[in-house]
Amino acid sequence: MPTTTAKRGPGRPPAKKTEPKKESPKNIIKREVNPVKAYEYKTIKPMGATYMMQQKGITVYDPETEMVREIRYCPNENSIWRDDQSPAARRESIVFLEGRHFVPSNKPNLKAFLDAHPGNKKNGGKIFEMVDKEKKAEIKVDTEFLVADAVMMVRDKDLNDLLAVAVAQGMNVDRPVNEIKHDLLVFAKKNPKRFIESFDNPVVEMKAKMRQAEKFQILKLDPDGVRWFDTGKLIVSVPAGKKPLDILVRYCLTEAAVPVVEEIEKQLNR
Repeated sequence: MPTTTAKRGPGRPPAKKTEPKKESPKNIIKREVNPVKAYEYKTIKPMGATYMMQQKGITVYDPETEMVREIRYCPNENSIWRDDQSPAARRESIVFLEGRHFVPSNKPNLKAFLDAHPGNKKNGGKIFEMVDKEKKAEIKVDTEFLVADAVMMVRDKDLNDLLAVAVAQGMNVDRPVNEIKHDLLVFAKKNPKRFIESFDNPVVEMKAKMRQAEKFQILKLDPDGVRWFDTGKLIVSVPAGKKPLDILVRYCLTEAAVPVVEEIEKQLNR
């Protein structure tokens, strides 16, 4: 009887290659920065409800002609230089109301006059200055980011690093950690730049170490000098009017003080 061999089926069809989904392009936000419609100037000191700026005999140095020339604001003249203006040129009063004066963008000659005026703060004057709102906003944003960075460091930094800064600032560290972090937060918000720079700062690290040495009666800080607490032997003299801790820290950062620092660290680690 003839044998029959069963035929194998074709098997599972090969899997289809799936192409990665194309991400839809993100919407691009178009924006147009509106041009400045008016420039704002303000008096540096209070000048009362109304202050009229003097225009007679105002002279400034002109770098183009290398001469001292008189300037004045005349609405119908293109130039602020008196010797460039027509004989019929008519001056117009410049009045600050409540310490403010706004210059429309369609009066470039008025802006040029105020920018060149010797009373302008940027020219060394003490009468008025231009209000740079964009610059003020930039400074405010940078400050806010700096505060945010400082606050994040209080949350994320290693406790030993935080304690070193706290000790260097004269804070009591013999209390719950959250109380110490609260005081560090206050410090960070008040002086964010100084707080951030405190980390990895050899002066801060050394100051924390010396405060600890004083606390555990390794050192004695007297107005006239710093001494070993047990022997009374002088380590470094303190000039009159100087703070002993500042003098000690400065001394301990020198090569001459290496044996002193090593002995302090040895006693602190007992």
